[in-house]
Amino acid sequence: MASNSGSASAGGRPGPNPNEKLVRVFDTEQESEAMVVGGLLASAGIDADVTSLDAPQDILPGVGGTVILVREEDAAKARTVIEEYRRAPGEDDTSEIEIMEEPPGEG
Repeated sequence: MASNSGSASAGGRPGPNPNEKLVRVFDTEQESEAMVVGGLLASAGIDADVTSLDAPQDILPGVGGTVILVREEDAAKARTVIEEYRRAPGEDDTSEIEIMEEPPGEG
């Protein structure tokens, strides 16, 4: 059986079976962000299906994006992983840069 090319799998297991009850745990307009979140879920051992919702922009402008679906029993854990990701400061966070009052060597 061929696996869905858009699904992430953890531990080499196939992604969620489309016949199982799946729950939307994340959506974004940025496919790259969805791929990062899908990777986070996979690293946490949660099988996720990353699905693009493309709509014809001349008919439905602004409709589309990417959603992540997980098995119903994994939804709570997936939401926790996503919330922790959102709360964690980014590596490019500038809030920790020291601002010096005087240039070095003066004073």
